[in-house]
Amino acid sequence: MSQSTESTTEANPFTKPGFIIAAALVVALIAAAVVIFLLPKGDSNAQPAPAASPGSASAAPTKSADAVGKSVCGLPSSTETALGTAPKSKWELVGKMAAPTDPKTFGPGVTDGDGFRSCFANSPTGALYAAANMIALGSSGTQDELKLAEKFLVPGPGRDAAIKAAKTRTSAAGSGETAQVSGFRIKSYSPTEADVDLAIKLPNGALAHSVLSLRWVAGDWKVKASDDGQIFNGVAQLSDLSGFILWSGV
Repeated sequence: MSQSTESTTEANPFTKPGFIIAAALVVALIAAAVVIFLLPKGDSNAQPAPAASPGSASAAPTKSADAVGKSVCGLPSSTETALGTAPKSKWELVGKMAAPTDPKTFGPGVTDGDGFRSCFANSPTGALYAAANMIALGSSGTQDELKLAEKFLVPGPGRDAAIKAAKTRTSAAGSGETAQVSGFRIKSYSPTEADVDLAIKLPNGALAHSVLSLRWVAGDWKVKASDDGQIFNGVAQLSDLSGFILWSGV
């Protein structure tokens, strides 16, 4: 069946404004399964989001203690800038989605009474753990959407938009099904910025991927959102996991 680019974009929930990282993440992934197969297949040349205008959340950070890589909970930093193999990870279920955990080395170094996980190492593996845990937390259906927006996003217009949206609606209920991380690529990394491309397996077995762009802020990794609060970039179908490093907990 043919479909125009315009109609595909309108149907794809990842292109809509708003903060889709709470339980709506998995709901959106499942709902988008058919649409995803109408999108271009993912490839190794997928690009991160365009640079935002000055003053936006993705503007270059100022020189500060954040650039030194000191974790807010004391996790060790690393001079590595790449990750060529999958880390040997212990996995825990966050809701129904498996998330990696190494609280003394890569994170999450802090888990509060509500199960909110934060504090990740300033390293490629720390950024990878942060991205996977953020998606797992968002898919669990147990976390308050406003808290996710406040704690996960880089301060700026995108975070403001996400907070405003979260205050005006009720968080989506958790789905009976969930997606799982199946692989990754670290598309770019520096001690202050990272683009983590995660391959996701949907409940029906289909594969998709999406890039989370992270920034090191106040001793932890945060998600860079566009000015409308959108956090996902480069969502596309995957026919297989070629080009990704296999990595999963399920």
